[in-house]
Amino acid sequence: MNYNLSLRIAVIVPTYNGRTQIEHTVFSIRNQTLDSDLFVVDSDSKDGTQEWIKEHVDTVQTIPSVEFNHGGTRQMMVDRHPGYDIYVFMTQDAYLEDEYALERLVASFVDPCIGTAYGRQLPRHDATVISQHARLFNYPSVSRIVTYEDRKNLGFKAAFSSNSFAAYRATALIEVGGFPSHTIVSEDMYVTARMLMRGWKVAYVSDALCRHSHNYTLLEEFQRYFDIGVFNAREAWIREKFGDVGGEGKRFVVSEIKYLGLNDWYLIPGAIVRNTGKFIAFQLGLRYKWVPTHIRRFFSMHRRFWK
Repeated sequence: MNYNLSLRIAVIVPTYNGRTQIEHTVFSIRNQTLDSDLFVVDSDSKDGTQEWIKEHVDTVQTIPSVEFNHGGTRQMMVDRHPGYDIYVFMTQDAYLEDEYALERLVASFVDPCIGTAYGRQLPRHDATVISQHARLFNYPSVSRIVTYEDRKNLGFKAAFSSNSFAAYRATALIEVGGFPSHTIVSEDMYVTARMLMRGWKVAYVSDALCRHSHNYTLLEEFQRYFDIGVFNAREAWIREKFGDVGGEGKRFVVSEIKYLGLNDWYLIPGAIVRNTGKFIAFQLGLRYKWVPTHIRRFFSMHRRFWK
């Protein structure tokens, strides 16, 4: 396999107290068949992450942890490292499954209409059954190209993406104004939706593989979905243009129960409790303006957002 696209590729990884994870991530990037330049932005880690990165990565940017912003920090790195054709973003807890992952992802840009592409996420080897299902549900084994017209069938899911392993064409990213600095989460969905509305296509590349999953506690799951609800409330235009998320949520619950029913039926009551908590958290997030700021901080996984 050799996709010679003559493109300049930048890989950007934000880090924060990820010493137990970042080594695997960096080495998986270095092991790729496709040449790229690696840039790391560290939010003043205190667990040895910063020291390890500076020893093994040539270009490291350090910022105060209070200044980190999901979209703003990523856009800062794009602005500080111009001249690349493709910007690939990963998270510190994701690593590439094989040496062809980056090559396969970037190969989708041979189509000049592709604005962004994201790869398939496999559950990490320590993933719980609940976490395994979430990866399988959101990242199927079949690739696809999505256009704005597909919102009629896919609804909200048409704008789905994930910066744990996603690539953006620089010209498309510039055209839509780059990553937002005002979103609490889901800066990837924000940009993807903007691109689709401007006529760009989105590629899901199922053979570009990474390992990434979370074994969230009930509280962490609640906090995550509160933040997602806040994003949806603040960016209501996405639901207006693409459709509501309710149908996708119902599909997920049904799929999860079926998945657990095969071998892990005893986990179904806990899954119902977990999904009920996610629904309540999402609804609270949609109505965050009615929630006092100090309670928002408790409900939120990203408390620094609530200044």
